[in-house]
Amino acid sequence: MELNRRTVIAGAAATGVAATSLGGTAHASPGRGKPVKSLFGRLADGTKVHSWSLENGGTRMKVLSYGGVVQSLEIPDRRGRYANVSLGFGTVEEYVASSPYFGALIGRYGNRIDQGRFTLDGQQYQLSVNDGENSLHGGSQGFDKRVWDVEPFTRGSDVGLHLYHTSVDGEMGYPGTLRAKVTYTLTRDGDWRIDYEATTDKATVVNLTSHVYWNLAGEGSGSVYDHELSIAASRYTPVDSGLIPTGELARVAATPFDFRRAKPIGRDIRTAHQQVLYGQGFDHNWVLDKGITRRPEHVATLRDPSSGRTLRIATNEPGLQFYSGNFLDGTLVGSGGRVYRQGDGLCLETQHFPDAPNQPSFPSTVLRPGQTYRTTTVHSFGA
Repeated sequence: MELNRRTVIAGAAATGVAATSLGGTAHASPGRGKPVKSLFGRLADGTKVHSWSLENGGTRMKVLSYGGVVQSLEIPDRRGRYANVSLGFGTVEEYVASSPYFGALIGRYGNRIDQGRFTLDGQQYQLSVNDGENSLHGGSQGFDKRVWDVEPFTRGSDVGLHLYHTSVDGEMGYPGTLRAKVTYTLTRDGDWRIDYEATTDKATVVNLTSHVYWNLAGEGSGSVYDHELSIAASRYTPVDSGLIPTGELARVAATPFDFRRAKPIGRDIRTAHQQVLYGQGFDHNWVLDKGITRRPEHVATLRDPSSGRTLRIATNEPGLQFYSGNFLDGTLVGSGGRVYRQGDGLCLETQHFPDAPNQPSFPSTVLRPGQTYRTTTVHSFGA
């Protein structure tokens, strides 16, 4: 029998113990507690980086003030055994030196902007270029490399963190002073909810997202190619050789990009399809069938058959970037002491579309004074 999340937690509570880590050692049953702050490390200039530990509904998280990074996220498998399912590092120095956005908040603009340029209200802006000739994830010093102000909270049966960052006018080339607030909430059911907000004093573009690398078998356990993924999208945005969208909304039918029914990630990842070759796997934006919605709606499910762990994603965003960890090259050692190789983690980034500031037919990412940018993504875990 396949157990759901509440059954696993209830069973652990009945016996008074649950297992933790890949080794399965005994652990007290999960509950809710206030977020706990500790020193994680210091930047080269002496700035303190803190870690916040949260637990609720059977989900355990550690979040860093540096980049809003989810340093670990632990959930139980079908037998109640815990594992960290988020790739990451054990020290702040590693995040600064070589992180491929492990667990980070991304801004001002998630994904790529062609040649780091866009025109808004007749004025051209040149952004920081950090991905070949393009700008990626906000530039060389994006939100992932900033120390955020963090405010913990408990609210009813929820616990969480408010994270704040102000990006000044001209930072990384973006116009306007952008005030961002991101709220991480762990609910009584163990869901991880992210609420993004931002305001500006000058017309700008904004596209915030989260860059967690998932491996539901546990970080450092090997490839995710046997994970089964479904995405509620009939179209995707093909890219050129620089991974910039061409502007086409292509049908996924009869291509490796058809995840409308769940299938193993590795089934078509080595298919000789030009788009797979460009991405060295999957690194594309799926056009969600639901479009932009007022409330988060379910758009994707990821399942690891070996552990039974599942991840369901709901969002009000119109796009989902599925990245299959193609550029993990065996040079990084994760928090569990094991090397990360190609395909050892995957990202499911809810978003507006890449390069939207240069693609008039894409949903707009323009934010103007007096408006508030708001978007929500909910991650639900099960086994």
